[in-house]
Amino acid sequence: MRIAFLAAPEGVEQVELTDPWRAVLEAAGAPRLVSTKTGRIQAYHHLDKADTFAVDEDVATARAGDFDGLVLPGGVANPDFLRMDERAVSFVKDFFDMGKPVAAICHAPWTLVEAGVVRGRTLTSWPSLRTDIRNAGGTWVDEEVKVCTCAAATLITSRKPADLKAFCAAFMTEFGKASGD
Repeated sequence: MRIAFLAAPEGVEQVELTDPWRAVLEAAGAPRLVSTKTGRIQAYHHLDKADTFAVDEDVATARAGDFDGLVLPGGVANPDFLRMDERAVSFVKDFFDMGKPVAAICHAPWTLVEAGVVRGRTLTSWPSLRTDIRNAGGTWVDEEVKVCTCAAATLITSRKPADLKAFCAAFMTEFGKASGD
């Protein structure tokens, strides 16, 4: 199972990157960090700088077809930077067009809104995104984890770091189905 993790060069909430990453590794999967720039990304603990992580692939050359699923970690700045990058938005949209599962937590659905893949779907997020999701044609719910299977690409969403255990369990189940494991 090969899973892409898309993050901007800075602003990702570290635990929303590292906990899902660990879940993929524990399932003998191969996580790959994709970003809009090569080198390293700067993670954060809320608003404080945390660790840096090496980028495996630039989004300009990464292809959704090479992965079994996509994880979009949150952090306030991370998805805001991603939704302003056409290549990142296109990369996300490609997963939906190919019917591959996508997992997004916290503020990450902002990138989904920009990719135009929220309409007709039910999802959760950090509460401040509910109006954006509704305006994009989605239905927002306040749940620990929401798995939306109303289209070919299953969408798994959660609200915040406290939901990570349920989020990881849900997306690993869906990614396993997609990869045939």
